[in-house]
Amino acid sequence: MDSINVLIIEDTKAESDQLKEVLIQNNYNVVGIASTFNEALHLFYNQPVDIVIIDIFLDGKPDGIAFAETINIVPNASKPFVFLTFSKDRQIFERAKLTHPFSFLMKPFNELEILYAIEMAVEKFYNESKALSVENQNAVMSKDYLFIKKKNALKKTLITDIVYIEVEERYCNIITESEKFVIQISLTKILELLDSAKFQRTHRNYIVNTDKIIEVQVADNLIILKGNHKVMLSDTYKDFINKFRILK
Repeated sequence: MDSINVLIIEDTKAESDQLKEVLIQNNYNVVGIASTFNEALHLFYNQPVDIVIIDIFLDGKPDGIAFAETINIVPNASKPFVFLTFSKDRQIFERAKLTHPFSFLMKPFNELEILYAIEMAVEKFYNESKALSVENQNAVMSKDYLFIKKKNALKKTLITDIVYIEVEERYCNIITESEKFVIQISLTKILELLDSAKFQRTHRNYIVNTDKIIEVQVADNLIILKGNHKVMLSDTYKDFINKFRILK
């Protein structure tokens, strides 16, 4: 599981250092700190960014807003962002609001406000309708990632890293290549959120990532997955193996 990648756009070093420290302490990954509009664009397009924290004024000019306007108009480039500012100017607020930030926070920032703002921004941006409950916390599924809240931070794991999913009472155990986590959701519901071309039900209690299949033991109703994981194959769901080329 990876950390959320955060880009900081802030021209006051003391404040950017403080913000970076808070993020790192809460298991976020700071991919860069930009102090100018051009530097911000360079980092944004050359680093793996999940969310941006933006100071509205850079060197006395509202270049933070200009940055937000720029990434919003480029197809598929937009990312969730949070504004920080000392300004109480209503006109500046109105212009900033048009860029659709996920939060607008006043300086000096509060640590919990920043953490909550990041969490809410990621949840809303990656489609809040797909929010899942993870052990009384939150998870959000995007096209490529599952974002999971652990302690005070969101972590992310690639959907393609999921090996299999197993139901256990009201919970689903999601097994990835590196760890296991638990979501309070039905197997049927989570299957609706996954790519049906990749994820197949093999038993009333199991969903497998077909890319992770090593061997199908039809006679024993058993599937061997990467990492030597074994799941059951029931007669009800055996049809899915017809898509594979089987050598006899």
